[in-house]
Amino acid sequence: MPLLEWIAIVAAAAYGAAAGSLLPRATYRLSVEPGEPWRRSCPQGHPLGGGVRGVLGPATCDACAGSQEPQEAYGRGRRAPAVWGALSCAGLTAAVGLRPELAVWLLVVPVALLLATVDLAVMRLPDMLTLPLAVGTAALLGLAALLPDAGGSWRRALGGGLVLAGAFFVLFVISPRAVAFGDVKLALSVGVALGWYGWGVLFTGAFLGFLSAAGYGFALMATGRARRNSAMAFGPFMVLGAMAGVALGGLAV
Repeated sequence: MPLLEWIAIVAAAAYGAAAGSLLPRATYRLSVEPGEPWRRSCPQGHPLGGGVRGVLGPATCDACAGSQEPQEAYGRGRRAPAVWGALSCAGLTAAVGLRPELAVWLLVVPVALLLATVDLAVMRLPDMLTLPLAVGTAALLGLAALLPDAGGSWRRALGGGLVLAGAFFVLFVISPRAVAFGDVKLALSVGVALGWYGWGVLFTGAFLGFLSAAGYGFALMATGRARRNSAMAFGPFMVLGAMAGVALGGLAV
């Protein structure tokens, strides 16, 4: 592997770690039950503020840090998003190489990780993330397709988004308990990303998402932490399957 690609992998890992470290506060604010407003204060009631600093950053409260009040659950899991961000960005860079679409994947990763963590916490995929992610992914891939050495097809990406979202919509109609409408909207982004590299990659990534979800579900039942009719967040496995499929597609180009 050329030295430039090694440098790119290290830089991508650093970027992913930095981006992931900004997600805990956003995860906390968005991890609420449907119908409830986004959180505006820490568990002790101190306002988190507005603007970018009020949304992005570690899940810590300056007011709590300056007092003797306990922070309870606020602030747990601060390292995990940074680790996942670093691994995801480095892995995608190693697989895709220095092609134009790599910039799109690196921009998508933090949003995808945020959606996955929120869905794990409260089984909810906020529209404020899923819909802009779909539009943004499609638009950015359209720009990447205009550049030399692009590894995929923009038209096929758009088709992939429509096909996968349509398939998930059918599953939602058949079994709303198994597939939520938020999963349908996330499928738009996943289908666009996977369809960029071809229909085989689209099928593979979608299959890997279902396979990993099934494996996790069986593990929960085997350990007595879930039953056959228990609801389970599917978004994280869609994201996992998408990343795996994009990596495989990048390697195959």
